[in-house]
Amino acid sequence: MKRWINKQKNIIDFTLSSLLRRKGKNTALFIVYTVLVFLLSSVMFYTHALKKEASIILQSTPDIVVQRTVAGRHDLIPTRYAEEIRKIRGVNDAVPRLWGYYYDPQSRANFTLMVRESHPLAAGDISIGSGISRTLKVFQGDMMTFRTFDGDLLTLQVADILPAESELVSSDLILMSEEDFRFLTGMARDSATDVVVRVRNPKEFKTVAAKIVTMLPDSRPILKDEILRTYDSVFDWRSGMVVLVIFIAVLAFIIFSWDKASGLSAEERMEIGILKAVGWETADVINMKVWEGTAISLTSFLSGVILAYIHVFSTAAPLFAPVLKGWSILYPSFRLTPFINPFQIATLFFLTVVPYTVATIVPSWRAATIDPDLIMRS
Repeated sequence: MKRWINKQKNIIDFTLSSLLRRKGKNTALFIVYTVLVFLLSSVMFYTHALKKEASIILQSTPDIVVQRTVAGRHDLIPTRYAEEIRKIRGVNDAVPRLWGYYYDPQSRANFTLMVRESHPLAAGDISIGSGISRTLKVFQGDMMTFRTFDGDLLTLQVADILPAESELVSSDLILMSEEDFRFLTGMARDSATDVVVRVRNPKEFKTVAAKIVTMLPDSRPILKDEILRTYDSVFDWRSGMVVLVIFIAVLAFIIFSWDKASGLSAEERMEIGILKAVGWETADVINMKVWEGTAISLTSFLSGVILAYIHVFSTAAPLFAPVLKGWSILYPSFRLTPFINPFQIATLFFLTVVPYTVATIVPSWRAATIDPDLIMRS
């Protein structure tokens, strides 16, 4: 046992000295390897955390949202539809909802306008998202002027700034009273944007939705699950676009690993020949190359993962945030809660560490099985 331990110690010592002898090549490899792991880890961490954050926030999404369609497009819905929907068995409540968009020429951004159902604001007051406040330099107590649908001006006072904790969904949001909303948009009193439906039993969502379509043929019920799946699809699509850009780096790494597997350099073959000549067995040579490949791959993997964690959860992922957040002008500023999926770490490990380690072992095994005299002569 003691002899085996001493042999392993000698193998590790020689591995370290071998890495130091080729420190230029190994340093370049370490940097490329780390950058690749960093890029892939950042996309995976950011997308997963963003989806988790969105799913938590979207748990308060209405059970069913009913829209009215005209010629296949979303149109204003009569408020009387809410009264009809309330008559359906199993419906707790149906409330008309007022919301829309407003283009601001100053910031060249679209604001989301909404009338809050609970705790409505007084006429003349608005609550704005942090992104609007940050972009327009507007704060609590300041005045904001809007151009109404018929060209008049409407001046409203900022009553408060929406909390930063909700900035993922409220960065471009403006809450206002029903009177101000209808005056600004010109929406009639008997119309709303859509109807929010709350159902007693979650198992009856589809049944209630079918009854709504039967009762109101021009309506389109959207279930809560469909909304959540849509957000998941959007985040998956955006992360896929980023991964596609990184694919060039991945392809370069695959080519490098394949080239590594095709053979050793003359210096490395000479090294193996000397080791075989002084009494090293084939298993010892392979063991040394395993330690060498593991040292580089694990160090690069851990460095890349740690850097990705800092990049995503400490600096808000400045490299990928503009693509994955999806806002064109008003980017929300928020700190994501770390959500790391062990399956993603395992997948990343097997895609980066295992191929390189195998690519290191295969040519070493081939060289170690050849007579040392032939290796050194070649």
